[in-house]
Amino acid sequence: MTATATRPLEGPAVWHGEDLARSTGWIHTVAPTEQDELDDALRAVQRHGRGWRDMTREDFPIPRFARSLTEVARELEDGRGLVLLRRVPVERYSEDELRIIYWGLGLHLGTPRYQNGRGELIGDVRDENRLYGAVQEVNPMRAGEPRTSRNKARSAGPLRFHTDRVDVVTLLCVRPAASGGLSKVVSSSAVYNAILERRPDLHALLCAPYYHVREGEAGGKEQFYAMPVFGLRDGRLTSQYSRTFVENAQRLPGVPSLSEAQNAALDLWAEVCEELCYSMDIQPGDIQLLNNHLVYHARTTYEDDPTPGRDRFLMRLWLSMPNSRRLPEGFEVLWGSIEPGAPRGGIAQAEVGK
Repeated sequence: MTATATRPLEGPAVWHGEDLARSTGWIHTVAPTEQDELDDALRAVQRHGRGWRDMTREDFPIPRFARSLTEVARELEDGRGLVLLRRVPVERYSEDELRIIYWGLGLHLGTPRYQNGRGELIGDVRDENRLYGAVQEVNPMRAGEPRTSRNKARSAGPLRFHTDRVDVVTLLCVRPAASGGLSKVVSSSAVYNAILERRPDLHALLCAPYYHVREGEAGGKEQFYAMPVFGLRDGRLTSQYSRTFVENAQRLPGVPSLSEAQNAALDLWAEVCEELCYSMDIQPGDIQLLNNHLVYHARTTYEDDPTPGRDRFLMRLWLSMPNSRRLPEGFEVLWGSIEPGAPRGGIAQAEVGK
């Protein structure tokens, strides 16, 4: 792979934070007619007495909005790799109704995937440490870390730049934090190019395998896998990376120690992400959609309003996309399939009866 990774990437997926700041082309404001469609589709589901898990795409008809979502899917795969849907009228609905609407939108975009080994499909993202307290028991599935410290997305602390294990991750903002909690996004293609220009020697290391721990998976899989930070297939980039997973893999028997140069490459990667990123304040009714092959994301620390029912609350949905790219050979160790458009990604579930 390193032999072909010597030319900079081109195209709309290569952008800097200042480019997003100057443009609104990546933002789709939900039109009043589309809002009405969401409401009509919700009421139809409720009349039929279906729960959101039992819905099909046909149960949630949104013909005008579906045309907009077709363009959203194209932009996610062939454009910048990120879209912000603005003005979903969250204030009109209960949490249960929002799950129906959010799930219905997801079905029109792709196939939902599991986010953990407990079968979670819509994740509630909030500060669980504040709500429920810290439970300092060791989780044997997660490299010996306390349960509360591992899932940092559900605490108020900062999140480093990373990707999730699915084609597209989406976040629906129901309530923002009282302060902080900015979402940071950066083009993986721009990061790729910057490192290639500055330090081609470290770039070559990022195109070679790093060992990652498997997090939260059930079944008889190995506890770790090897995959490069940068992967190319048919001239298109995919990047799957979490430094926490790389660090945790270092605790496992059979995983070789990182070299100084490998750590230096990861340090440079993090530095470039911070330099080139765009920070956004997600507001109620915003849905952020990110192509994990093309965009890294992070989050700043936040503080909640202590008033009950006023805490920061987002819903998260992982989607496998029908227009997804072909992945490099060897990536099936994580993704399950590397074929374009195939259902893939997410967290493996335990087989019934085992």
